[in-house]
Amino acid sequence: MKRVVITGMAGITSLGSDFNTIAQAMREGRTGIAVMPDWQEIAGLHTALGGPVTDFSVPEHYTRKQCRAMGRVAKLAVVATERALNDAGLREAADLLGNGEVGIAYGSCAGSSQGLVELVSIEYEKTTANLTATTYVKAMSHTCAVNAAIFFGVTGRIIPTTSACTSGSQAIGYAYEAIKYGQQKVMIAGGAEELCPSQAAVFDSLYATSQMNSEPERSPRPFDKDRDGLVIGEGAGTLILEEYEHAKARGATIYAEVKGFATNCDARHITQPTTEYMAKVMQAALDDAGIKANEVGYISAHGTSTERGDQCESQAVHQVFGDKTPISSLKGYFGHTLGACGALEAWLSIEMMRQNAFAANVNLDDVDSNCAPIDYIRGEPRKIETDVIVSNNFAFGGINTSLVFTRV
Repeated sequence: MKRVVITGMAGITSLGSDFNTIAQAMREGRTGIAVMPDWQEIAGLHTALGGPVTDFSVPEHYTRKQCRAMGRVAKLAVVATERALNDAGLREAADLLGNGEVGIAYGSCAGSSQGLVELVSIEYEKTTANLTATTYVKAMSHTCAVNAAIFFGVTGRIIPTTSACTSGSQAIGYAYEAIKYGQQKVMIAGGAEELCPSQAAVFDSLYATSQMNSEPERSPRPFDKDRDGLVIGEGAGTLILEEYEHAKARGATIYAEVKGFATNCDARHITQPTTEYMAKVMQAALDDAGIKANEVGYISAHGTSTERGDQCESQAVHQVFGDKTPISSLKGYFGHTLGACGALEAWLSIEMMRQNAFAANVNLDDVDSNCAPIDYIRGEPRKIETDVIVSNNFAFGGINTSLVFTRV
């Protein structure tokens, strides 16, 4: 078995694209949630809240030819990946990237929405006039993974993860396993999502979106008794995973070790989570890591701000970890970034571990009495010195993931 470490990290969020900027906003209790004026024009859509990335553009050195097959979601993924490769000192390592020892595991809920619109117009408008040679490539579910592979010349295994809200965390987990079992030396792993009203409408139809449209700074409210639903966000996060000896030999900076991973499915309901299988996946990840629950110093919660989701997750955490392990959900700051959330939350949690300071649950004033009595970080960020953290994510279809990270 090979040890797997993280040597590069980067992300793009509605609060910024570097950790110091994001951390400052979280310390101040600021969020990236905003009213989306265009959404207010959509008949039947009750929520107008989103977590947009407002300052994103591709770098000037990206050519038109390089970008022509990319929708917004792929562009977010590729830019985040380039920054992570730069952070790892591998951006210019063309021989390594192209020798088959480097692969990519990357996910999103779907491809770019504009591409999907163009495809749907074939049936509903009875015309192919909207199609181009790149329409499908922008819309396909593995657009992030393959666009990144082509852009950076990566010839190893490609693992697209399209599992809704666990897309990013499954990507990290499968990348970890690819290196752990000796199949690759380096893996690019992460997730991305672009903001689209259709995604908000999906949750709106399930009565799961926040409608605090006049108070965007007060929603979402994970675990709070007055929460009224989730808010959709966008962004991208990329981690560079590397075999430990390979990283050490080239003098790479090592941020953390991926110590454990587990994923399962409760196989019971397409949208309703279950405490039992959430608890099982957390315990399985700890077992994979060879770590006991009482050694964990912080848990990054999925914490979407939906009633059943928050309650089931908190009860599962209580079953496995008891009531002493500090926990917070970062979705209060960025909204639910869907395919990106697992990667973004892993990145930020590792950075917080390095700083010995973990963000509070923003907008958590009064804990829902039906949520378990666990240690929700509230108010100010909390100083915690720990060598072990856990990051959990859960998705439609009963898909559950848990990742364990440690200092090296």
